[in-house]
Amino acid sequence: MSMDRQIHLLDKLQSLLEKQIELARQGNINKVEVLSKQAGSVVGKIAQTGVLELPEFKNRQEQLQKLYEDLCLAVTVQKAGTTEELSRLRKGKKTIEVYRSNI
Repeated sequence: MSMDRQIHLLDKLQSLLEKQIELARQGNINKVEVLSKQAGSVVGKIAQTGVLELPEFKNRQEQLQKLYEDLCLAVTVQKAGTTEELSRLRKGKKTIEVYRSNI
């Protein structure tokens, strides 16, 4: 595989990670999941090339790792928000049930 093709794959992965981070911050987890499948395919191709093992791509590898960590953080924050919202809904439902049973 040519160096240009390898760089194109790295650029594509970076773009996919950046889009996933943006979507996760917006709460659009379904689209994050769709893009994660695409990213997984690109990661597989990158792994086959071994390009990130080359010393000249060390900075690029670190940059991609940072984006991945940011994505994990954005998804975790979104999950925590969803969990909190579910907790509030359950508490509200219980309050209504208690209110109804006392009428």
